Amino acid sequence: MAPTHAESSDEDGDSSPSETVFDLAPDCTVDAVETDESYHATVNGVVPYGVFVDLSDHVSGLVHESVLDGDYDVGDSFIVHLDEVRENGDLSFSEVRPDDYTTEAVGPDDEATVGELDDEVGNTVRLTGEIVQIRQTGGPTIFHLRDADGIVPCAAFEEAGVRAYPEVDLGDLVELVGEVEARNGSLQVEVEALDAVTDEAVAADLDEALDAAAEPATPDPLVEWDAFEPIREDLEAVAATLKRAVLDGRPIRMRHHADGDGMCAAVPLQYALARFVESVHVDPGETRHHLRRLPSKAPFYEMEDVTRDLNYALEDQERHGQKLPLLLMLDNGSTEEDTPAYRTLSEYDIPIVVIDHHHPDPEAVEPYLDEHVNPYLHDEDYRITTGMMCVELARMIDPAVTDEVRHVPAVAGLCDRSRAEVMDDYIALAADAGYDEDDLDDVGEALDYAAFWLRYNDGNGLVNDALNVDCDDDERHRDLVSFLAEHAERDRDRQLDVALPHTDSEELANGANLYRVDVENHAHRFTYPAPGKTTGAVHDHMVREHDGDPVITIGYGPDFAVLRSDGVRLDIPEMVTQLTDEHPGAGVSGGGHLVVGSIKFVSGKREQVLDALVEKMADADIDEDLRSTLLRE
Repeated sequence: MAPTHAESSDEDGDSSPSETVFDLAPDCTVDAVETDESYHATVNGVVPYGVFVDLSDHVSGLVHESVLDGDYDVGDSFIVHLDEVRENGDLSFSEVRPDDYTTEAVGPDDEATVGELDDEVGNTVRLTGEIVQIRQTGGPTIFHLRDADGIVPCAAFEEAGVRAYPEVDLGDLVELVGEVEARNGSLQVEVEALDAVTDEAVAADLDEALDAAAEPATPDPLVEWDAFEPIREDLEAVAATLKRAVLDGRPIRMRHHADGDGMCAAVPLQYALARFVESVHVDPGETRHHLRRLPSKAPFYEMEDVTRDLNYALEDQERHGQKLPLLLMLDNGSTEEDTPAYRTLSEYDIPIVVIDHHHPDPEAVEPYLDEHVNPYLHDEDYRITTGMMCVELARMIDPAVTDEVRHVPAVAGLCDRSRAEVMDDYIALAADAGYDEDDLDDVGEALDYAAFWLRYNDGNGLVNDALNVDCDDDERHRDLVSFLAEHAERDRDRQLDVALPHTDSEELANGANLYRVDVENHAHRFTYPAPGKTTGAVHDHMVREHDGDPVITIGYGPDFAVLRSDGVRLDIPEMVTQLTDEHPGAGVSGGGHLVVGSIKFVSGKREQVLDALVEKMADADIDEDLRSTLLRE
């Protein structure tokens, strides 16, 4: 029992009462009573063989007529003595009439928070919080209760496979009483009582506490960079949104471009979020249900991907009683091509957060987005890569990951050929972690090679080991990167051997050297590197050949073209817009950066679209600031 105060209630004025009579608060459960003690009771039913009495909202029993002295109606009160708690849980009382007694009020079971449950194993506690998940098993109903400290599973049993407390819905604020049990290396509360809380002040206090718990950390940036500072405020807002989603029990589904920068963005962020999920959920097994990372082959959110994501989300909602997820788009998601997928998700009110560095179409996408971080929105460009942004975001969620991710921005920058003035600082930071520039190039190559063969698989474990984030074996990391990078170089050289002899060249009016190669007919198909990487390999070869002169490379197929530029300021998104307007019926779409991009078109208009594209390239400005990092030395 848990007495909260003693109230003198000596009926005869005797200063030395001979007996204590307990008065249970409405929230008290059967754990608050003991045999051979006396209690204030209220009649709730009269039957031929006695009366049924309530001690609280959750404690009731029978006073048999053989031990009942008076005649009572429903609502009458008298004092009972607890004679027996039977094996089936029924309580047996007898009526008592003490001459002298003191009433002692017994409050509800000990109040606790989820964060205090480790010290309450075996005890009955009272928790107040929101129900964020309801899962019906073949046995009990599992309610996941969230308070400001975390989330704990609570098992309530009506009968096998039958929903307990059917009046309780997802999102309800409740007060729950139950015994804390250790189970399979985790904790679970065995529910004895569960009631709705309608006090708006309680809900407001919980919401305020959760907002405080979702506040991002503010570690010093890895490198000092004025251009990055306006983006930090956006990232802090995203960190709060992601932490609040975890605290609310909302799963997070990460979609990232399946290339080096995309993985440099996703893997550190997944690592930081997983650690935060583990700190919030009492059950460590919940991480796999609340956080998933998935690669996207296209540089936008394809309908194939969104239908698959939505189907899995709805299945999880049905099977596990989860909320629908938050979608986190990384290294893609900022363009008009993403809007059909976003419109689909908007039918289900799924929140969407985008962190990207491709040229955005804010008017098209932002009506569907909860957060949108992109350097172009701050008059910056692609040189601030998504990997650079997401490493800082990961540190805002969990600063303790810093030592494991300090080399990642340099990998991201080299993968996406960033010309940021702080690349030397990032490379120096990686050197402090044991990586020289060749090592970083190999890591990026290994990531791209792994992504190609993994296709739609996230490659958890393999990708972490290649990037050396959440990897417990440095030697394995080094050996794996060496193996993957070596095979990537071998396959790239084989592709160049067949593609270079079929690469056509011309000099444009602006002095740029243009190279064109049909990667559909003059490169190996269905093997590494894919058409985009093949075009990049041809381009890099030509950049080295020209030793600093401006170079543009087009790798094309029946209905697509991949574009690479060095020393030429190509506004690829603007070119795509112009081609779309100038060639109706050609089905032109696409986008990219100033120096890399891709377009699509219908195959019957290929020659017309490519010729028009080359004309626009011939009018583009030469810009020495856009020279390749291949020539940085």
